[in-house]
Amino acid sequence: MAALEVLLCDNHLLAVTKPAGVPVVPDSSGDESLLERAKAWLKAEFAKPGEVFLGVVHRLDRPASGVVLFARTSKAAARLSDQFRSGEAGKLYLAVAQGQVRGEGGELEQWLVKDERANRVRAVAAGTPGARRAQTSWRVAGRCRERTLLELVPATGRPHQLRAAAALGLGHPLLGDVKYGASGPLPDRSIALHAQRLEVRHPTRGERVVLDCAPPPRAWWAGW
Repeated sequence: MAALEVLLCDNHLLAVTKPAGVPVVPDSSGDESLLERAKAWLKAEFAKPGEVFLGVVHRLDRPASGVVLFARTSKAAARLSDQFRSGEAGKLYLAVAQGQVRGEGGELEQWLVKDERANRVRAVAAGTPGARRAQTSWRVAGRCRERTLLELVPATGRPHQLRAAAALGLGHPLLGDVKYGASGPLPDRSIALHAQRLEVRHPTRGERVVLDCAPPPRAWWAGW
């Protein structure tokens, strides 16, 4: 079992770093999930007998990396889920896009429809049946050769929202994201999308909790 990188642990919260390629929850691959890894860590760390409760309040795509927050109590799970659902939770992502993105920043509004069979979204006209509105702020944080480092802040939480913002909104897919038009995969099969910061209100104490996580040591994250 790979070591778990713990960012914060208290009576109600457990924040950890998700490596690229690890699913947040168990999936059809049968690979060990971040949830299972975190439960095993809690069981060992606190010598807990029996089953360990850990609530999933948000997720990251399997090929992405970054901060993931779990709830250690049902009260925390309900209150944190409300924050993610309402948009109160603040998120900042780093992403590396292919090519030179035009402009320096702005707001993207898209209407996305999910193709469950292909596990992919497409952008459609507003009012299309089944479409959900996605709002993303973006800013160019660096340029290097034929790549652009982006800061992405989602105001909504739609499936594949940031991948669609880059590929379908800006016209520049993320490195490694062959599902959305990247020229090829990255060596570790990840995509260049990293959840760098998460801000929530503590579910019992009320103060803001800021969780930061540096990108993994990969060549495409270095040199900016």
